[in-house]
Amino acid sequence: MEQNRQTALPFMKMHGLGNDFVVVDARTRVVPLPAALVIAIAERHKGVGYDQLAVIEASDNADAHLVFYNADGSTSAACGNATRCIARHLMDETGKTDLHLTTDRGDLYARDAGDGLTSVNMGQPQLSWDEVPLAQAMDTLELPIEGAPTATGMGNPHCTFFVEDAEAVDLEARGAATEHHPLYPERTNVQFASVIGKDHLRMRVWERGVGVTLASGSSSCATAVAAARRGLTGRKVQIELDGGTIWIDWRDDGVWMTGATMHVFTAALTPQFLESAS
Repeated sequence: MEQNRQTALPFMKMHGLGNDFVVVDARTRVVPLPAALVIAIAERHKGVGYDQLAVIEASDNADAHLVFYNADGSTSAACGNATRCIARHLMDETGKTDLHLTTDRGDLYARDAGDGLTSVNMGQPQLSWDEVPLAQAMDTLELPIEGAPTATGMGNPHCTFFVEDAEAVDLEARGAATEHHPLYPERTNVQFASVIGKDHLRMRVWERGVGVTLASGSSSCATAVAAARRGLTGRKVQIELDGGTIWIDWRDDGVWMTGATMHVFTAALTPQFLESAS
């Protein structure tokens, strides 16, 4: 932390449909991020506040490598909306319209979708129990949990409930309980979705290590995949989230998601704050 004590730490605040992020650019310098600091930055009253913290690192074989942290200090292999936000930033920075990014999830590809929208291919969904992962072998289409949710891996685990009215769900109570269900050894993101029209879903999200969020890219992908597998929709859907609309297209080459992004501001964490969080 000595380097952080001596200098301020620049960051960008971004959001995708209200799913908000602190983004640190570590392409040209080492940025130590111990768990205590990650948690302190996440505190919305005493820090900055975010759903996820993302770090942009240099890569020898891609445009950038991305690392993601949850608000509780844990890491995540994937974060779809943060990937879209960072992809838009890198496109604006370089003038490119197509990007190759790497994450712990694997290689991701992003492109300019026009009209200010950004698309990211989140890769193929993980549909077998050991890939999600679940604690034991079972059919992931309908889990032995009340409500018969569907399990999907998108580089992180998901549990999707299809309900008559997503608005009526007690998201905080049911989300918190399901996140720690023993079938999910790594905990899980939780979605409640209802069909509101042909290839049109309404979804609300509880993210592991975070809580209620206005949107989630990987959750949107997982819900679209689950809906298609269950015959509720086709493979191309529009999803209404608390924070706005996202479009998901499960193609042969992976699950593409498209939506708006926003770079809200650029600022810096002071040496005093970094010192207090060490």
